[in-house]
Amino acid sequence: MAGELRCNWAWLSLLWFVSASVFAIQEVNGKSIVLAKEKNSAHHQQARRKLDDVGGSIDIDCGLIDENDYTDRKTQILYTTDSKFIDTGENRVISIEFISENLERILRNVRSFPEGKRNCYTLKHPEGRNTVYLLRASFMYGNYDALNQPPKFELYIGVNLWDTVTFDNASHIVIKEILHVPPMDVVHVCLLNTDEGTPFISALQMRHLHNSVYTNKSRTLALCKRLDFGSTTNEIVRFKEDAYDRIWYPYNLPHCEPLSTNLTIDSLKNTYRLPSTVMRTAVTPSNGGEPLEVQFETGDSISKFYVYMHFAEIKELRENEHREFSITLNGKLLDESEDLVVLNYLDPTTIHNPQPITGPNLRLSLNKKENSTLPPILNAMEIYFEKDSYQEPTDQEDVNAIMDIKQAYTIKSWQGDPCAPRYYPWDGLNCSYNGYDAPRIIELNLPSSNLSGTISQSFSMLKSLEYLDLSNNSLTGSLPDFFIHLQHLKTLNLSGNRLSGEIPSALRERSDNGSLLLSVDGNPDLCLKAPCKEDKSSFPLHAVIAILSSVVFLIALAIVVSIIWRRKSSKKPANQLVTSNEEVVLKSSNARFTYSHIVDITNNFEKMIGKGGSGAVYHGSLSDDTQVAVKLLSSPGSCKQFQTEAELLMRLHHRNLASFLGYCNEGGHTAIIYEFMAHGNLEKCLSGSMKELSSWKNRIQIAVDAAQGLEYLHHGCKPPLVHRDIKTSNILLNEKMQAKVADFGFSKSFSTESQSHMSTEVIGTFGYLDPEYYSANRLTEKSDVYSFGIVLLELVTGQRAIIKGQENTHIVNWVTPFVKRGDLQQIVDSRLQGDFDFGSMWKAVEVAISCVSPTASERPSMNYVVPELKESLEMEAARKQRWGTDGRILKSNSSFDTHVVDLEAASGPEAR
Repeated sequence: MAGELRCNWAWLSLLWFVSASVFAIQEVNGKSIVLAKEKNSAHHQQARRKLDDVGGSIDIDCGLIDENDYTDRKTQILYTTDSKFIDTGENRVISIEFISENLERILRNVRSFPEGKRNCYTLKHPEGRNTVYLLRASFMYGNYDALNQPPKFELYIGVNLWDTVTFDNASHIVIKEILHVPPMDVVHVCLLNTDEGTPFISALQMRHLHNSVYTNKSRTLALCKRLDFGSTTNEIVRFKEDAYDRIWYPYNLPHCEPLSTNLTIDSLKNTYRLPSTVMRTAVTPSNGGEPLEVQFETGDSISKFYVYMHFAEIKELRENEHREFSITLNGKLLDESEDLVVLNYLDPTTIHNPQPITGPNLRLSLNKKENSTLPPILNAMEIYFEKDSYQEPTDQEDVNAIMDIKQAYTIKSWQGDPCAPRYYPWDGLNCSYNGYDAPRIIELNLPSSNLSGTISQSFSMLKSLEYLDLSNNSLTGSLPDFFIHLQHLKTLNLSGNRLSGEIPSALRERSDNGSLLLSVDGNPDLCLKAPCKEDKSSFPLHAVIAILSSVVFLIALAIVVSIIWRRKSSKKPANQLVTSNEEVVLKSSNARFTYSHIVDITNNFEKMIGKGGSGAVYHGSLSDDTQVAVKLLSSPGSCKQFQTEAELLMRLHHRNLASFLGYCNEGGHTAIIYEFMAHGNLEKCLSGSMKELSSWKNRIQIAVDAAQGLEYLHHGCKPPLVHRDIKTSNILLNEKMQAKVADFGFSKSFSTESQSHMSTEVIGTFGYLDPEYYSANRLTEKSDVYSFGIVLLELVTGQRAIIKGQENTHIVNWVTPFVKRGDLQQIVDSRLQGDFDFGSMWKAVEVAISCVSPTASERPSMNYVVPELKESLEMEAARKQRWGTDGRILKSNSSFDTHVVDLEAASGPEAR
């Protein structure tokens, strides 16, 4: 009966690879034989180091209370405190009921991370990057927080998922081990809070291995099992007997009998440095004619496995004895040849499958050859599976720059890689992601972040930076001119600091020509206009007297003008909107309509086409047959919103904003006339069966249109505007399916560019309302970004912002679990019938998720969102161009047939 193992898996990459295998082959009786001695001879010339030399190993007892290093009594490993590897978290001790003499000391205390989404250890090994390391993380909950609720959280190695940490109970010890080749000089081990309890860790260890050990093309292999066959003591073997502190668990197969020797197996004869204690025991079939078989049940047909089999002949064979066998995995010879295995006495050797093996069951069979007098043996075995490493770390130049900025301003919350994992970048930082390329930092939002000192030169090294906000801090010194070298920089907000001197001329020139939105108000000692050479200390007395006289005269003149204006204002001007309670004055006499004209063009308000917060909307037709929409003020209480909308529409001009045609303010009747949008609002269209919205290209185009309208409000207006009520019912569609943002009744402008936010009453629609704005009354343009993210999710899913059911569910809460699993097909609107570019859809979803971050500072700006959505549109348009209207691929001009297989769409994305 075969032994059985069960392993835990993470969702893995589907990229194929073939690793190199180095076998020494010799012809014996016409057959190829693997000679154990020759197999490792290439490594015998290496310098021999002591078995217990773990040169530069890092062994951390996490959460060590007394801050003193110590040597573990049993393993003789020197453990150190974690204070020099991490800045966050708190030290805790497990409950006394779980502490016993047999419990390892490293499990008695933990470092807990109640604050922050991501907390990372930074490990810097003297061997540096591109070399193999063994990393082990240990966890025991032990009810350290007295909640008796073991948490669940994610563990990351670098920027990629290592594994999910779960517990059966409070005493359950979880050990995660991985072989990793870091691409950087430091290794980040991060714990990610998934809102299922507070992450913690008990111990963290790192070992450098020989680069030739566990050779394959994968950068990361996770341990499934490491087994010591035929153990005579039934005890775990680890350091010092194992130089790399691998943990070997005793394991005996049924229908097999153990073999052992008291002689030493020289570990240095094998690059894997296999411990003698493990290698001098083995198992062999009880029935010498049967194969030695082990079956591993994986329960996963996708994961890619490597099986490392360790052998040593521990029986001194007589002249008439011969041991020769072959190896098959899942019924196939290891390298699909007639290779045979012959072992040398007391010489260790390791054989592994050169190509990864997949399947829900792994069957290993060692088969005795006909001319062999002895059955096969097996001393030890390791099983690893390949971990996905699709995500590249942030561009190294950006990392160097941002780490210098972190150090300059002591920003402790920045840990690990700046941009990855993809959905959890550093606070106040946004990145661009282009497939498997290294992410680049494009946006840095650090307003009101207690920054002090001069502006760091390191900002100039962020070559892809598009948006930089350092407003409302305590930055001093001059405004550096290196910003002009950041070619992609579109917005630079330095308002509300203590900068002095003058604005560099090249920077001023970029601001004047519109290529850079520069905000520097609120810096009292900064000269805003040239020339700035005047010496205040030598200012002549007669000039002071002249200035004072002028000021007095101007004050007196202002008082007189004010009195005259007040008297005149008591008379009702002709150009005025009047209600029973208050007066509303519009500053334009253009495009005025009489009330009788309004009645005429609407045919006495015959057809209502909508109803907004400040009034009903009617269909109308001008004398030249131009179709219009007429919004009629419904109540005096809406007067303020009506005035806001009318005045804004007079000065706003953008193809993605509803166009203003005129207004009426006669006899207590007030109305706004704007262009007619044939398809009405997006909410109505999405809830119906509109044919045009069964196309993803049309939907993503609508998203781009609406995003461009918002971008204009936020960055194209002076002063900038916040809409405050972005939702699908306020996005209108014309006959060409062009989208335009409408209903500006609640819009609000920033009075000065130096404002980072406004404290104001909460206005908006439930489901679209920014949670930070709602809780703190702090309004910024990021409130609109949140609302737009909800609209984008509605376009993707076809669901409402609040999904009706037994329990009303917010759309963000509904989509988030699917997105984390990479299960895109579960959230995409079924009306699209799967007809979309997978990459285009993913990009749209990623933009939406970043927009709906609960923290405003973590959301992107609209001048980041727009190009991302345009790229999504281009991807879908390119797919449409490749395919005909009937869904078939266009014919190739070549003479042979063209076949297209969308593997990504068929298999689903990686968990992100």
